[in-house]
Amino acid sequence: MTDLKARFGRPLRLGVVGGGPDSWIGRMHRGAAEFDGWWRCAAGVFSSDEARSRAAGVAMGFAAERSYGSVDEMLAREQARPDGIDAVAIMTPNDTHYPFAAAALAAGLDVVCDKPVTDDFGQACDLVARTRAGGRLFAVAHAYSAYPMTRWARHLVADGMLGPVRLVQVEYIQSGLATRLEEGPQNNRLRWVLDPQRSGQALVMSAIGCHAQHLASFAAGANVARVVADVGTLLPGRRVIDHVSALLEFAGGARGTFTVTQAAAGGENDIRLRVFGERGNLAWSHRDCSYLDVALQGEPARRYGRGDPFLPPTIVAAGRTPRGHPEGLREAFANIYAEVAQERMARALGEPVPAFPYPRIEDGAHTMAFIEACLASQRSGRWEAVARLPQP
Repeated sequence: MTDLKARFGRPLRLGVVGGGPDSWIGRMHRGAAEFDGWWRCAAGVFSSDEARSRAAGVAMGFAAERSYGSVDEMLAREQARPDGIDAVAIMTPNDTHYPFAAAALAAGLDVVCDKPVTDDFGQACDLVARTRAGGRLFAVAHAYSAYPMTRWARHLVADGMLGPVRLVQVEYIQSGLATRLEEGPQNNRLRWVLDPQRSGQALVMSAIGCHAQHLASFAAGANVARVVADVGTLLPGRRVIDHVSALLEFAGGARGTFTVTQAAAGGENDIRLRVFGERGNLAWSHRDCSYLDVALQGEPARRYGRGDPFLPPTIVAAGRTPRGHPEGLREAFANIYAEVAQERMARALGEPVPAFPYPRIEDGAHTMAFIEACLASQRSGRWEAVARLPQP
């Protein structure tokens, strides 16, 4: 695809919303966007305080005239520039994702948005409609589905190696809320994270549960059709939800188990995925992310590694270093940015658009429907259907 970049003639220009100097997710997005040269971070809004935003942009190397005080100002001024931005990347508190994304789409820009995409399913459906009506691209930053070996897992399932899928198990365990942080000093991020009005319908689902659900659906090649869930807190008296366990039924009939929590003492961003089919199973762990284990019934177990030369070119292209050299989250983020750029450039040049598997706004909308079904199940004590997107 390097010839595509050369023929387009320049990197795409990205406007960053959020992710100030002290934000690790801001550094992740900016570094990933520029990792392969497809994008250049050209403008941004880095704080809800106008003065701090302008100062932060300059401190991070952005031109003073493109370090803006608000999103509205950035969109208006960039539209008036001959070298204005092509897309917006959003990494702000959860309750701002929907209005910022809607404003970017209205300005004719593509969007890369952190999760969750919206506060609820209705807003997510609106973003789907806006994206489709404007012919725009909208990616969701579910980077765990952009690792080479999770891409390979999806490929093997779709290719039928396991046979029909029967069971999908996914879990995402963290310890960040294992202590009562509410009673200690809080930085700006903790203030909005621990505020249920700002962090989303269920904190753990907005923070990590959406990643787990998307990864399970991505690997299985099917959305969740219905769910019965236990939604609550591991720490008594906590206002925000820090734990969800659920039984799943996927479209097509496969069953699933789902567990996410941010309050498991000693947990360390532990993500595990297993898919069982009629003929065997595959397993992936974030702690050993460069490898995928496959065990078929009656055959020796095998281990695939990122960089194995016999892998399909699309899987090899998702990695950048030979097998044995570590790669991780930044490279997975970079895969999403690179694929959005290549699709954008191919469209602009009138060339065939590659069928990239990066997470899209439709995936984000399904996640919001999944979260709402889990909450409904907690209230009813029954299986609840996961709402479907309206047909285009």
